Amino acid sequence: MPKAVLWDFGNVIVRWNPRTLYEKIFPDPVQRDRFLSQICTLDWHAPTDCGVTFTENCARLIAVHPHHEAEILAWRDRWNEMFSGAIAETEAAMAELQARSIPQFGLSNISHETLESTLAMSPAFGLLQGYVASGLEGVMKPDPAIFQLCCDRFSLAPSEMLFVDDSARNIEAARSLGFATHHFTEPAALRPALVGHGLL
Repeated sequence: MPKAVLWDFGNVIVRWNPRTLYEKIFPDPVQRDRFLSQICTLDWHAPTDCGVTFTENCARLIAVHPHHEAEILAWRDRWNEMFSGAIAETEAAMAELQARSIPQFGLSNISHETLESTLAMSPAFGLLQGYVASGLEGVMKPDPAIFQLCCDRFSLAPSEMLFVDDSARNIEAARSLGFATHHFTEPAALRPALVGHGLL
C-alpha cells in the first residue's frame, strides 16, 4: 500500500487548456484549431517546461510565423488565462488526506517562470510537503530521471507513492518504475481510487 500521494498539477489540481485563452483570440473554431495544431503546439511549448524562457521560445516561433507574432506572444503574456480554476474534487481529497496526515508531494512539467503563479491558484498547493518542477530541474516527465529525483528528494520508494496524473504516457512511465498510479480522467473517480489504495 502506498503511504504518500504524488500529484501532477495541470488538469489534476487546476484546469489548464490553451483553448481557454485562444477562444478569445480566435472566435472562429477552424482558425483556432489550425493555430493550436500547427503553430502554438504542445510540442513547441515543451522546451519551456525544461527551462527555456517563454521569450526565447516565442522568438523562435515568431521567426517562422512573423504574421502571428501577437497571437504567439499571447502564449507568454496571457498564460494565466489558460487556466479555469481549481478542481474541487481534488481540493477536497487533498484536504482529507491532510486531515489523515498522509504526506503529499507534487511532480509537474511546468516552467520555472509560471510556477509561482500556478501555486497561487489553489490553497491545496499549500498542503504539499515538497514538489519537483521540471523547469527548475531541466528534465521532465516521462523521463525516469525525474521520477527518481522525486524518490531521492522525498526519501520514498516508488511503491510508497501513489502517482496521480492526467497523462497516460506519464502514468505508464511511473507504473513501469514501480509506482502505484491513478490516471486522472474523471474528478469523481479520484476519491474512490484513494480509498482503494488505503489512503482514505
